[in-house]
Parts: sequence; structure tokens; C-alpha cells
Amino acid sequence: MRMRAEAEAAVAEARKSHERLREAIDILPQGIVFLDADGRYILWNKKYAEIYSRSSDLFVPGARLQDTIRIGVERGDYPEAIGREEEWIAERLARLYQPSERHEQVLADGRCILIEERLTEDGGVIGLRVDITELKQREASFRLLFDSNPIPMIVCALDDERILDVNAAAVEHYGYSRAEFEKLTIRSVQAFASDPPWIGEHSSDEQAARTWKHVRADGTLIDLAIYSRQLMYGDQPAVLLALMDITERKRAEARLAFMAQHDSLTGLPNRNLLRQKMDEILLHTRRSSDKAAVLVLGIDNFKAVNDSLGHGIGDKLLRAVAKRLRSTLREEDTLARLNSDEFAIVQSGLTRPDDAVLLARRLLEAIGDPYLFDGHSIVIGASIGIAMAPGDGDESEKLLKNADMALSRAKNDSRGTFSFFEAGMDARAQSRRKIEADLRDAIQNEVLRPYYQPLIDLATGRITGFEVLVRWPDPERGMISPAEFIPVAEETGLINGLGGLMLRRACADAVLWPEDVRVAVNLSPLQFRTGNLLSIVMDALKQSGLSAKRLELEITETLLLEKSGQVLATLHALRALGVRISMDDFGTGYSSLSYLRSFPFDKIKIDQSFVRDLAANRDAQAIVRSIISLGVGLGVTITAEGVETEAELNCLRNEGCHEAQGFLFSHARPNAEILEMLKMQSGDHIRVSGSTERVA
Repeated sequence: MRMRAEAEAAVAEARKSHERLREAIDILPQGIVFLDADGRYILWNKKYAEIYSRSSDLFVPGARLQDTIRIGVERGDYPEAIGREEEWIAERLARLYQPSERHEQVLADGRCILIEERLTEDGGVIGLRVDITELKQREASFRLLFDSNPIPMIVCALDDERILDVNAAAVEHYGYSRAEFEKLTIRSVQAFASDPPWIGEHSSDEQAARTWKHVRADGTLIDLAIYSRQLMYGDQPAVLLALMDITERKRAEARLAFMAQHDSLTGLPNRNLLRQKMDEILLHTRRSSDKAAVLVLGIDNFKAVNDSLGHGIGDKLLRAVAKRLRSTLREEDTLARLNSDEFAIVQSGLTRPDDAVLLARRLLEAIGDPYLFDGHSIVIGASIGIAMAPGDGDESEKLLKNADMALSRAKNDSRGTFSFFEAGMDARAQSRRKIEADLRDAIQNEVLRPYYQPLIDLATGRITGFEVLVRWPDPERGMISPAEFIPVAEETGLINGLGGLMLRRACADAVLWPEDVRVAVNLSPLQFRTGNLLSIVMDALKQSGLSAKRLELEITETLLLEKSGQVLATLHALRALGVRISMDDFGTGYSSLSYLRSFPFDKIKIDQSFVRDLAANRDAQAIVRSIISLGVGLGVTITAEGVETEAELNCLRNEGCHEAQGFLFSHARPNAEILEMLKMQSGDHIRVSGSTERVA
């Protein structure tokens, strides 16, 4: 009994050892098989069964390998055996029992298996199977990739750098024959003495791409990005070089780099490159006693040239201006284009501000000479703002900003001249930015208020309507003048929101007035450019319930200067609704009479500059008389603006002017006071004929 128990324990232990061994070999990625001295199966792992899946049904302990091979041959599992089955089986068994080196075996599904077998001390066999199908495919692909690749490829020896092999693309690209290549080393084709491309510290044999210059057989230099990878060429350590010709790409990159830092129209440096050059100049000024001047030059009325003669002429003009500026400067001076009609000049090595004055005058004189393009003679002017370094700043952005503020001063004060930056300009600029921010909030929160100035019929003395004037009450600054915020609204585009708000409020107020009283709202040219003005007017009329015939929209001649088909179409559509259209500030534009032909206006408003001191100014009387006569002939209403004295009123009435407005009658008032004024009119208390009672 004891011996039996010991035997059973030994068997159990053997089984455990067998299972542990099986578990161990099952996790291996290679196929493993154990055969006894008779070539019978003892043990094999899962990978082995997967590799020979077509024959795995035959794998049982004790089965002979040669039997499974023979059955596999009969099934067609080994395509190399077809036609020579017995010979192939004999060769396979000879390798099994007399193993010497690894060999490959191709299976019916196309896989290639690497076989390595070793004899054990007891005459058995341990076999290793590795699926090398992917490796064989890579080798075939490499040969195919190398020989037929359109990219030039070279194989070099690692030890002496000799060129061992080249593909057809390399022969064609470099101009050397294969025989000539084999006499060269890789250094022979490198343009400059340097290490070969594969030299360097890298984490793997896959080398990073670098840019190299090589010499072709005809002496031409080419730029290359070279990728290298070490490999075995036969039994020799070698490196494969893939040579990407990037000559054109480098040229394109150079062009792109130039474009990124230069203006495409004039070829001048742009703001980015200007800042770099200024930083270099300012660094020098910090180390010396020299000064530098930054001049920002703006072409006056360039938009009018573009609008009247077209962008083609405008572009030619800008190129000509750039050429004249460059020819006026020293070689060491920097010239750049900032935007559509502004240029910057940096003058270094100055000892006094007068040097910048002399340059500014030369620049203005050079630009002022006439230009001739396509039969058009063009005369333009310019204004210049000047900031001095280091006094006005020692950073490029600050100097440009200060010079730009000086330019604004020059344009506002008197175009065609120059102005130096002053410290107070920055304070004004900050004040302007605050106005912009506050105005944005005021529009959003509807803080702005419509005030109304009456329009008086000079024949009856009755109020025929009111012009809307925007007012901005501020808890800190009181009533802010429109002269402060309207220009800001125009420049920033806030005029669209402001104009829409005033239109809605005016329509809502006017609907409560008598039916025969109209409301007049001023429109900015910017409101036409958004393209939705018609819908904004229609919405305001619909929401308020105001009749379209009671709304009067005032435009200036500046709008018609644009000669836009969209503008005229919008005006005609508004008039078709029943809205009346007035030309405001008549006589102050470029060609007032021509605009009267482009659109049938309902009213012409004489600018207050012609009304001021009318009684004592014969020239003004002649102009006003002509305008009134013109209005009568066209059948439109004539309204005089800015009437402040009885003498002016009498002159206008004598000339036959239809309407008037101004402080003589009333300043602009909030709607609550307007309602009271209209109540008084209904009692016939507001007349401006005979014993006129004015509302002042």
C-alpha cells in the first residue's frame, strides 16, 4: 500500500510539472514542440498549433511527426512538396533528425515559417517555429521599394562610407552612372566637408531628417533632407539613405518667409519686420547718444482715388509712392508699409529733431509731385506724425503708437504737414478709448436719448416736423457733446447700433404726435454698408406703428460719393415704402448738383455755413437764392439749417425758403417738452409770422 501511494504521488507530481511546463510554453510567442527519440509528439504549445492549424487535428501525444507531415502533404499543406512529395518528405525528416541550421518552410496559405530544431540528450527533438511572413514581406518590399522608388536612395558601408548600391532614381538625379557611384564615398557628393548623415547621437537607428547640400555630376548644388537607417547589406553593416530633394521647397520657404515679412504690393517690409529692425536700432540708441526718429506717413484722401479711379490705379499709386519714398531716404533708413495708405520710416543716427523735420519736408515734397497713370494725372498729399527715440519711447510699439497719434493730429489740424508727438496726445487717446468703451455700454443699455429740434414752415409759422439729435447724459460728465462721441462712433462702427437705437426711439415717440408732424432721422454712410438698413427701417415702422410717410431720412453727399448701386437701390426701396429722403448739408460736398440727378430727393437742406450772417453776406445770399430757385424748379422742399437771428430769417423768407430750423426757434428738446410744444401749437400759440412767439 505504501509503495502504491508513493507511486500515485509521483504520478500526481509529474502531472503538475507537466501542466506547469505547458502553461509556461503556452505564453511564448514562438511555436514549441517536443518529440521523443522516435519522433512522436510529447508536448506542444498553442502557438505551434496555430501555425499548423490545418494539421492540428492530428496532434495527439504519441502521434509521429512524419505521419502528420505525410498527411499534410496529401492535403496540400506544403506547396513546396507538390510534384516531389516523397523526396520532400525525406529531406524534411533528414533535417529533423540531423539538424544543422535553421531553414524556412512555406505553408499553403502563403505564410513563411522559420524552423530551428535541436536534439536532446535522450535522442528526442525540441523544435522552434517562428512565423516570419511579415519579415519576408518587408524584405521583398524593401527590395521593391529600393529599386523602383522615385526617391533617390543610396546604400553606404558603415566602416569606410563607400557607396555600395544606388537605385535608378539616384542615378538619374545625380547624373552619375552606377559604376561611377561605386567608386565614390558619401563624402564625395557632399558639398561641404562634414560628417556623413548617420553620424550623431540618436536614440535609435532611425536618424532624424537634416538638410544637406550635395553636388550633382554637373556641379549643380541641391538641398536635401536625408533620412538614414542602419541595416545589413548582405553580411556587411550598412546604412540606407533616402535623399529627398527639397531645393524647390527651400526656395518656396524663402519666398514664404519673405512674404511673411514684406508687403506683397510694394515689396517693402511689413509691420513685423519693421518691429525687428526697430528693435535693433533702439538697442543701438540705448548704447549711444544717438537719437532715432519714427515717421508715420499717411496719404491724404487715398480712398477718394480708389473709389473714383479704381483699385488698379490705387495700387499703381501706392507702388509709385513707395518708390519715391525709398529714393528720398538714405541706405541705412528703414521704410515699411503699415496698412493701405500708411508708411513708416525709421531714421537712425540723429543728433537733433531738426534732422527729422528736414526729412519730413523732403518726403512731403517728393510725394506732392503729380503722378500719371493710364492717362490720369493724380496729385496727392500726405501728412506725417513723428516720434523721437528715446524721448517719446524706447520700445518699437510705443514709438509707432505715438507717431500714429501725431499723424492723427497732423491730419486733424491741417493736412499736408507734419506733427511731432506730444505727451498730451496719449492722454487724449486714452480719453478716446474710454469714450468708445462707455459709448458701447451706453448703446447696449439704451442710455442715449433722442432730443428733437423743430422744423418750422416759414409760410404758416407752424411746426411741420422735428429732427432727431442724439444726446448722451452721463452721471459723472453731465451731457456729453455729440462732437465728442459721434466721430468715435463713426470710426469704430458703433454708429450702426447708435443709429438703429435713435431710429426706433424716434418712431416710437413720433407715433404719439399729430398726424401732420414728421420726424427726421440722420443716417450715416456706414449704416448703408451693412446691407440691412431697409429691414431695420421696416422693423422700426412696424414696431412703432408709425406711418412711413411721416418718417424722413437725411443723408449727406458723402454717401453718394461712393457711387454704389446698393446705396441707390436701398434709397429707392425706402422711398417706395413712402419714406421721404432728404439731402443734408447741401453745398458742402464735391459735386452737389450731380447728385440731384442720381436720386429724386424730397427735400434739400441748406448747410448752416451758408445761413450764418446771411443778411450781411452777398455771396451767401446769391448761393442761397440759387439753391432755393433750384429747389423750386425740381419741386422739392428747401429747408435752411442753423437760423439764429431775425435778420437771417427775414432773408430766407424773402427768398422764398420753405422751412427753417435753428436756435432762433428752439434748441433740441426731450420728447416730454415736445409734446407740450405740440399741445401749444394745437392752440395756435406757436407761430413765427408777425408777432412770433418762439419756443426758446
